[in-house]
Amino acid sequence: MVKKVSKSSNASSTAAKASSQSALSGAIKDSAQQIWLAGLGAFSKAQAEGGKAFEVLVKEGLSIQRKTQAVAEERISEATSRVSSMANDISSKAAGKWDKLESLFEERVAKALGTLGVPTARDIEALMARIDELNAHVAQLTGTSPARKRAPAKAAPKAAAKPAAKAAAKPAAKAPARKRAAAKSAAKATPAA
Repeated sequence: MVKKVSKSSNASSTAAKASSQSALSGAIKDSAQQIWLAGLGAFSKAQAEGGKAFEVLVKEGLSIQRKTQAVAEERISEATSRVSSMANDISSKAAGKWDKLESLFEERVAKALGTLGVPTARDIEALMARIDELNAHVAQLTGTSPARKRAPAKAAPKAAAKPAAKAAAKPAAKAPARKRAAAKSAAKATPAA
């Protein structure tokens, strides 16, 4: 008998287990069904409001894009103004350097021409003034009217001054030679004591 009682207690415990398992599985089924229904509800709501949400996101995106474009254009204009001011500074510095380079070149050319013995414009003007003085002195000695004074050559001082300087130098060079020749002939004519 003892065995029968234990068997019946085992049977009642198995039945209790089975009923609790069926209640648990029923609760799980109910819970799963509710989760599934909540998912379907969320999906349908997302479909219905998804178009609205998409439009709201597009509007927000447009406003952000406009703001970033305005900021970018402002930055670009600032950068452009900086670059243009830098370019102006560089061009003014370059112009100053070119002026310095030009004056340095002119000085070196003038120095080289001076070394070679090429007369400068000032030398030619001084020579012209001296020629005018000599012409006036010659006219005074000979009693004739002085030769017309020459205006300083401005357009082509080298081209006009060289022939005049050569012409003035030849008679001036011949005069001392004539005086020396006259002095020699006078020395020969005078007997030595």
